[in-house]
Amino acid sequence: MAQMTPEDLQHLAEEVLAAQGFSQPQGAAIAAMMVAGQRDDCASHGIYRLLGIVKTLKAGKVVPDAEPTVEDVAPAIVRVDADGGFSPLAFETGLPLLDAKARNCGLAALAINNCVHFSALWVEMEALTARGLVALACNPTQAYVAPAGGRRPLFGTNPLAFGWPRPEGPPFVFDFATSAVARGEIELHRRAGKALPEGWGVDAEGAPSNDARTVLEEGAMLTFGGHKGSALSAMIELLAGPLIGDLTSPESSAVDAGAGGLPYHGELILAFDPQRFLGAAVADYQQRAEQLFAGIEAQGARLPSQRRYQARERNTTRGWLEVPDELLADVRALLPG
Repeated sequence: MAQMTPEDLQHLAEEVLAAQGFSQPQGAAIAAMMVAGQRDDCASHGIYRLLGIVKTLKAGKVVPDAEPTVEDVAPAIVRVDADGGFSPLAFETGLPLLDAKARNCGLAALAINNCVHFSALWVEMEALTARGLVALACNPTQAYVAPAGGRRPLFGTNPLAFGWPRPEGPPFVFDFATSAVARGEIELHRRAGKALPEGWGVDAEGAPSNDARTVLEEGAMLTFGGHKGSALSAMIELLAGPLIGDLTSPESSAVDAGAGGLPYHGELILAFDPQRFLGAAVADYQQRAEQLFAGIEAQGARLPSQRRYQARERNTTRGWLEVPDELLADVRALLPG
């Protein structure tokens, strides 16, 4: 296992992206997102994603020098056209206006269109909670997941994320796929030659499968919670697809046309300003939320993201991140010469 400082890993990722033709703003935003994943021990959204990013570029399915543009649509709506680039820079570009509109109206929406997506939504949730805003985000992907009772891919992994700022310490954040697991986790199982746990996927006939290759290439992933996860997944298809004038997961798959690129679609982000909702009473209601969190922990349960925050603290304190040797070799092989 290789040991690298976050700064060295960021530099390596930016170097690889620049060598592949990405602009400096695109490369910096993409690399920062991946390093955040690696820092928090979220390997499926860490530096491993660089392989899929370059594959997507070589397939002609992303614009490496895309320049996102912001449109002020309505008093509480912002639209960012990602110009066919990856989503991190589009989010960064739209964040200031989303923040301003949320503070003015109490709540605001950011629609990101025409973006290619690889990143974890919790990074965006933390960017909003750091500004004192409550946040919600979702997006489709490509058709990887069968609906409850079905056997063929129709939904995406369709993540849903939420963030709540806290007076002290890190925010309350969750970010989970409405599939039983993120697709990246299945891909990591395939790389490692590990069997999948029960309930992650099915084969082409709809029978349970523990083989990662079968699930990824022939069968389908499954939603979590049966029909409940399936309904949430359908909701996300609608909110972050037709509602914002973007693609559903099957439509995103059609655009990819078997090239194996990362998903091309839209994203919807909602931001709420507690101060605007509550005025002088905001501190009192924040304490009521803290009582709820304390009640959860008093039963021995953990809050979402606690393990991620613990990993962040550990890795930040020691000053270096772990990267599997094989993965680091694959990443460095993307450099010229």
